[in-house]
Amino acid sequence: MNLVGLDIGSKTIKAVELSPEKGKFILKAAGVVAYSGVDIEHIAEEKDFVSVSQTLKKLFKDIKISTKNVNISLPEAQVFTRSITYPTLTDQEISSAIKWEAEQYIPIPISEAIVQHQILERRANTTPPEVSVLLVASPRALVEKYVKVVAMAGLNCVAVETELIALSRSLAPANQTALLMDFGARSTDIGIVKNGMLMFSRSIPTGGEAFTRAVAQYLGVNPAQAEEYKRTYGLSSNQLEGKVAGAIDPVFRIVSEEIKKAIHFYQTEQKGDLPALVILSGGASGMPEASTYLTKALGVEVAVGNPFSRVEVEAKTLMSYGPLYSISVGLAMREM
Repeated sequence: MNLVGLDIGSKTIKAVELSPEKGKFILKAAGVVAYSGVDIEHIAEEKDFVSVSQTLKKLFKDIKISTKNVNISLPEAQVFTRSITYPTLTDQEISSAIKWEAEQYIPIPISEAIVQHQILERRANTTPPEVSVLLVASPRALVEKYVKVVAMAGLNCVAVETELIALSRSLAPANQTALLMDFGARSTDIGIVKNGMLMFSRSIPTGGEAFTRAVAQYLGVNPAQAEEYKRTYGLSSNQLEGKVAGAIDPVFRIVSEEIKKAIHFYQTEQKGDLPALVILSGGASGMPEASTYLTKALGVEVAVGNPFSRVEVEAKTLMSYGPLYSISVGLAMREM
């Protein structure tokens, strides 16, 4: 059965329909639409729900999506994700323990949250043996808003998960530890994955808009011009006398310093391995010299992710937009 991954960002909506066939995926439809309106988490009025749902309806019609079943993602900055360690309990015992103990790990009342968990790994060689569990809690009101928008567009919400869990499915390498980095308009989300499983996540409140703002202020140009400069020259020091790079550098450095802190925390608190690779996705991942900058800053190989690596795609033009579709592809790959 075909499934659609629906990634509703703060500036754009991306949709991908995949057909699973004999161990691989075939792309049936993909499209992106820009929209201006209230972020779903801040919607309070009915007219704003209507506006987003109509945009959704039009997108599905324009790109000829054939199914109404969708998987959706929640913004990483709005959910609470943390790794917990237990003694070697059974799956059933872990479920019971989380039911009773979740309250102490999340900053909202349990009655207002939807809590899910995933067993990451069982470590028999530690003393004492232990099991690592990923706990994810979402505000119930937030989930209800997303489900409402989808339903108003005439669609059926099959599953809801976090952006980084979806990203892990489309971009994570199978047998190593890697750091995924997703540039959104307002935040940059980072996740450390081991053998394809999300082990650690963090959302940094600095994204593509902050880079554009820095260029606009530094060069005294309007936001549209600054956006164009950012995309064309990025962090390249030999373009436009390095002025655009000079504007973006201080903001980009904040992001790279947060990544260093995240890796340090993962290694010390969760006793994890140093990521062997950093994989970029999202809008700003295509900025010239972004990979080179991060390679120098982090001392780790950096590459732009390709969410279509396990997908048969007829239109090769779509490949250059791959990083934009990383979350929606991961959502469409989710098993029922």
